[in-house]
Amino acid sequence: MLNATWLNTFTTLCETGHFTRAARRLNMTQPGVSQHLRKLEDQVGHELVTQQGKSFALTAAGEAVFQLGLSRRAEEKRLRETIETDDPDVGELRIACSGSFAMLLYPILMPWMNAAPALSIHLEAAPQPEILSGLLDGRFDLGVLGADPDHPRLEARQIGREELCLILPAGAPETIASFDELDARGFIAHPDGYALADDLLYRNFPGAYPGADRIHVRGYVNQIGQIPAPVARGIGYTLLPRSGVEAFDRKGRLSIVQLPERRWHELWLVTRRGRARPARLTRASEMIVTAARQVK
Repeated sequence: MLNATWLNTFTTLCETGHFTRAARRLNMTQPGVSQHLRKLEDQVGHELVTQQGKSFALTAAGEAVFQLGLSRRAEEKRLRETIETDDPDVGELRIACSGSFAMLLYPILMPWMNAAPALSIHLEAAPQPEILSGLLDGRFDLGVLGADPDHPRLEARQIGREELCLILPAGAPETIASFDELDARGFIAHPDGYALADDLLYRNFPGAYPGADRIHVRGYVNQIGQIPAPVARGIGYTLLPRSGVEAFDRKGRLSIVQLPERRWHELWLVTRRGRARPARLTRASEMIVTAARQVK
C-alpha cells in the first residue's frame, strides 16, 4: 500500500505544478517535498516526474499515481461527508429477533426501506442464544431478546412484554375444561412450540399435562408465518407469542383462549455497549419500540 503522506504530497505537487508552491500549501520545506517524491518513486519502482529546469512533467507512471491520489481524496471527502451528515437513510443495519416478532416488525420497516434506496436492512429470525452471540461478536447491530442479557458488553432496555397465547379456531369454546379436551385436538408444533408448551400448559394443567415430549402432535410447521394456518382452518391448536397472532393475515379466524395462569415474555432491545449509534440505528430502535407496543 502506498504511503498516504507521500501520495498526498505528490498529489499536491501535481496540482500546483511547482515545488515551492506545493511546499507552501503543505507547510513544508521544498527539500521536504523533494524527499517525499523520491520516497514515493522508490515505493512505486518508477520515476514519476522528469525535471525540465525549474518545472517538471509527469511520466506515464506519474500520471497514474496522480489519478490515484485524486481518487483517494474524493473517497475521503465522501467518507467525511457521510460521517458528518450521519444520514439515517444511508448504510447497512442488521437486526435479529424471534420469528413471530420479525413478522410484526418487517411491515413497519418496509416503508422506510422503500423511501431510502441507499439503506440496506437485514432482518434475521433467530433463536435467543444465536441473537445473543451475534450481538456479542458484532454480526447484529440490534437484537430483541426475551430477557435482560445482563452482560457487561451489552446495553439493554425493556421495551415491553408479550403474552404467550393458546390459539384455537374461531368459534372454539372460550374455556378449556381439561387437558384431555385440548390434547384431543392435536398440537400444531413448531421449533419454539415445545418450550412454550412446557411453560404455559404445565402451569395451567398441573397433574394432567405429561410434558411436551408426550403430547398429541397433529402437525409440524417450521415457517413462522404458516404456523397459525392449520388452526385457522379448524385443525388442532398451537401456542405462540402475541406478536405471531397479530402478524397473521387471517387472525379473524383464530381465537385466543384465556387460561387461568397467564404467561408473558419480556421484550428487551439490546445493542453493543460503547458502540457509536448512527442515526439509522436510532431510527430502527424507534420502529422496534413501535412494534413492541402492538403486543401486550
